[in-house]
Amino acid sequence: MEQIQSKAGQGRVADAPSGHWVYRALPRGLWPYAQLARWDRPIGWVLLLWPCWWSAAMAASAYARPGDSLMSLLPSPSFLVLFLIGAVAMRGAGCTYNDIVDEGIDAQVERTRSRPLPSGQVSRRQAWVFLVLQALVGLVVLLQFNSFTILLGISSLAIVAIYPFMKRITNWPQFVLGLAFSWGALMGWAAEFGDIDGPAVLLYFGSIMWVIGYDTIYAHQDKEDDALVGVKSTARFFGENTKSWLFGLYAGALMLFATAFAIAQVPMPALAGLVAAGAHMIRQIVVLDIDNPDQCLRLFRSNGQIGWIIFIGLICGGAWVALKPLI
Repeated sequence: MEQIQSKAGQGRVADAPSGHWVYRALPRGLWPYAQLARWDRPIGWVLLLWPCWWSAAMAASAYARPGDSLMSLLPSPSFLVLFLIGAVAMRGAGCTYNDIVDEGIDAQVERTRSRPLPSGQVSRRQAWVFLVLQALVGLVVLLQFNSFTILLGISSLAIVAIYPFMKRITNWPQFVLGLAFSWGALMGWAAEFGDIDGPAVLLYFGSIMWVIGYDTIYAHQDKEDDALVGVKSTARFFGENTKSWLFGLYAGALMLFATAFAIAQVPMPALAGLVAAGAHMIRQIVVLDIDNPDQCLRLFRSNGQIGWIIFIGLICGGAWVALKPLI
């Protein structure tokens, strides 16, 4: 599906990959809803998911002792599935809400004017109904956890509600996005222990710095249009100093992650994941061309790989404790 969507007809949104399964498998009547939920751009829910899975894996292998069983040192498969479903549903709900709030701005930006609302493919009423349906799915998922985790999850909605307005009043909307997208770093730990401890808080702060970094790269795609319509961002604020800022943000994230692992007494092999993630982050900074929108999008998406690297490191750490006596 190569046609870019507009008021003249349906198609794919500008930043969605051509040939995506959404346009091959779904009836045309469902395309606008899939676009509102960003099913055709899955990197968003992937990035929302990773702090959840990191936290669950860190909690499972925390304070590991020789003799602990392998299954006790790995995150609960049911938790991982619930976080997956919840990430897809709540990312979709958040994006739908963001599109409702930003319809006027999106219509003025080249990359976003093909979205369902500014292109006239769906009404605001339909978008609100779809938002509620997705939120209900998220609520059903949340109710599967302990009461502390349920309250913690509900409290995140305040941040989600204010985020779309931040780009109008601060140069740091990416910080508020980080507060929302990193919430899972608290949720995984809370699901395991029923409270929040230092390692979860440090993982949360580190994830916030990571989110600011990768979303700054993403925001460089729109900086010229953003300047014209008065939208603020860290991309515009950092400008030519973006690489220096990214180095500080990514270095800070890695140090906070490492400290969280150390306090939780996560097995040492997990640190190998952080080293590999650091190498990936350095590559992003070195090759970044802030004036190349296509490259910015590719580098932004590559942060999904960082999620895998850190998660696999945590899994290997837990497995190492259980399997070492057998070697």
